[in-house]
Formats: sequence, C-alpha cells, structure tokens
Amino acid sequence: MSLAIGYLNKYLELFMADHDAWRELAETYVSLQMYKQAAFCYEELILSQPTIPLYHIAYAEVLYTMGGLENLQTAKKYYASTIQLTGGKNTRALFGVCLCTSAINQLTKGRNKEEEGSELQRLAAEVLLNNYKQQAPSKAPLISSLLKNMKLS
Repeated sequence: MSLAIGYLNKYLELFMADHDAWRELAETYVSLQMYKQAAFCYEELILSQPTIPLYHIAYAEVLYTMGGLENLQTAKKYYASTIQLTGGKNTRALFGVCLCTSAINQLTKGRNKEEEGSELQRLAAEVLLNNYKQQAPSKAPLISSLLKNMKLS
C-alpha cells in the first residue's frame, strides 16, 4: 500500500486536477487509518468540486472518525452541507448530524449549547424519523428509540 501511495503522490504532483486520483489516495489513506492525510485529500476534492455531496460526506466521516471537539464541530458542518446539497435526502448525513451532536454533547457535558446546532439536530432527527415512517414503517420505532437514547428527540 505504501508503494501505491508513493505512486499516487508522484502522479498528483504532475496532474493535480485528477479527481479520481485524489479520491483513490483518500480511500487508500482511510484504509490505512491515516485520517489526517485522507482529510487533506478530501479537502482538495471539495475545493476543486464543491457541489459534489459525496466529497462533503466522506470528509465529514473522516473528521468524525478522528474525533475531538473541533473535528466533530467541523464534521457536523460538512454533514449539514451534504444535507443542503442533496435537498435533505441523504440519510447518512442526517444520521451524521445526530451522531456529531450527541458526541459534542458528551464531550462538553452539555456546557456547549448552540442554538443553531440544536435546531439543526432537531430538524435532522425529525426528518430522519419522518423518512423512516414513510419508507420503512417497521423500522420507525427503532429509529425513535435510537434518537431518544441519544437524547435527540
């Protein structure tokens, strides 16, 4: 794998605009648990193609995996941008907002109450539950229970 990383880095020195190479490098870094390097690759992808939700959610997931208050807050923003780019139709991003909110609340022990953040998580939880009620009614009670356990509904 380190050989592949070396070749991809050399290739990207010459062809910096190759989105597929950046994505391949990011995924390789993620598979090796080199999250800071993967985050850099996703940042490059977002800078060059800001309207592709896949890059926003992948970046958010890497930041969430890295943990820490600042990374979680940034991850939440990128989950929110994915929701905005997809018109609220991305379930992973909706869950991501809920997970980030829960993790941030645990880290700050409830001291860091943001009005905008609480409104965002409330809306994400509401949309998530409504989506499950419409598309998978048998799973709706599970989602409701999950959100209650996370103290989000």
